[in-house]
Amino acid sequence: MSILTVENMSHGFGDRIIFNNVSFKLLKGEHIGIVGANGEGKSTFMNLITNKIIQDSGKIEWSSKVSIGYMDQHTHLKEGMSIRDVLKEAFKDWFELEEKLNSLYNDICNMNEYEINKALEKSVIMQDTLDNNGFYTIDSKIEAVALGLGLREVGLEKDVSKLSGGQRTKVLLAKLLLEKPDILLLDEPTNYLDIEHIEWLKKYLQVYENAFILISHDLEFLNEVVNIVCHIENKSITRYVGDHKNFLKVYEANKIQQRAAYVKQQQEISRLEEYVAKNISRASTSAMAKSRQKRLDKMERIEVLKSIPKPYFDFKEAKSSGRVLFEARDLIIGYEKALTKPLNFTMERGKKIAIIGSNGIGKTTLLKSLIGIMKPISGNLEIGENQAIGYFEQEIKKENNNTSLEEVWNEFYKCTKFEIRSMLAKCGLTQEHIDSKVNVLSGGEQAKIRLCKLINRPTNILILDEPTNHLDADAKYALKKALKNYQGSILLVCHEPEFYKDIVDEVIDCERWVLNNKKNLIG
Repeated sequence: MSILTVENMSHGFGDRIIFNNVSFKLLKGEHIGIVGANGEGKSTFMNLITNKIIQDSGKIEWSSKVSIGYMDQHTHLKEGMSIRDVLKEAFKDWFELEEKLNSLYNDICNMNEYEINKALEKSVIMQDTLDNNGFYTIDSKIEAVALGLGLREVGLEKDVSKLSGGQRTKVLLAKLLLEKPDILLLDEPTNYLDIEHIEWLKKYLQVYENAFILISHDLEFLNEVVNIVCHIENKSITRYVGDHKNFLKVYEANKIQQRAAYVKQQQEISRLEEYVAKNISRASTSAMAKSRQKRLDKMERIEVLKSIPKPYFDFKEAKSSGRVLFEARDLIIGYEKALTKPLNFTMERGKKIAIIGSNGIGKTTLLKSLIGIMKPISGNLEIGENQAIGYFEQEIKKENNNTSLEEVWNEFYKCTKFEIRSMLAKCGLTQEHIDSKVNVLSGGEQAKIRLCKLINRPTNILILDEPTNHLDADAKYALKKALKNYQGSILLVCHEPEFYKDIVDEVIDCERWVLNNKKNLIG
């Protein structure tokens, strides 16, 4: 049974075509992974099937009998509600049914015998519905999912308006999983999750009995949970049965076969064209030449897809900084309230450090405090000399109506237009991306624009806050290689050990700095 049917769908932004006459089906119980390079249209596809944007042509049709769960990052979380309150909203229908049942019991005393019998019959059905849907185990369900995603450490009674971006995402994901819809739509669900919570989500999805569509640049995670891969490339969607590793094998084999068929066909075309050119004007061979021309005209030409440009990052380096970069004495960081115990540490020139830890414990706050964007609550912070800092911010939420070209040119205004285009192309952006507005590009393409600005500014210290979020495999590989070759100092917040383990020489777990730390990792 088809849960979702997409037929002959086309869509674009201005002159840029994203999908051209594509078709897609989601069947009951399928676990589909959507893959493709940055900017090929993965998130656009998700927005199309959830009616956040309307396709230019074609049909998108959901079965009328399915419930759809989509994690919308823009969902409003009301101030004054606790995490537990929000998670309980996943069972809103059952709480409403319980209220009706209690109201029915309260009204029985005012009923006659016939009405009482009818009410009791109705109450039995309502009670059975609550029992069969596990209504009386809701609290344990909430506790289990909260534990799996690390929300119990945050505190289920915490006001949702006080949450960090990562904690907020965890709450929305937890609520979605508790709702258990017929289909889950998940767009980069691991972006804000720590290793243990990614592992929990992986096990959850492996045994999930309903269907889901997953977008994730964490290919190891995606490979473990999907049984169908849909590859978006060159404005089309191709379906492959099996996990991601199987997709890669079949995809590469198909590319080799297609290339061989293309070469063979080009040889045939050249042979026929040469014959036509030599014989079309001769009376004795004109008929045969025309016959061959008809074969050429009717021939379905094989096209070899243009290879997607792979990014290349190479950080420009400034003169060396002073020996000591940062020296903290009894430094306490936070917003209105302290997030940490007094911190005492020194970072020296040449160090490459990864900062890890749960969401909301102060990793981003620490980086912003070190570079002066935020003021510490108390304590002393000494900044070293001759610092040329390059800062990559985790998320930039402001609306940006510049084109990619304008965005970089505004900062490097002494460069020519040709030089700016070359800088962007080097980062893996096509001509189409370069001329598009930033706000219509994917998260990965926007990250490449920010990296373009960063690599072309001479630095001796890189401070990077989750730089791998949204990047595809090729971009991650290129960035990792560039950071390994970088001769300056690095302070990196990252939740992917596979990315940072070959770059850094020290890993700092922020859990030990946190006030009221339940893990008792005090250092």
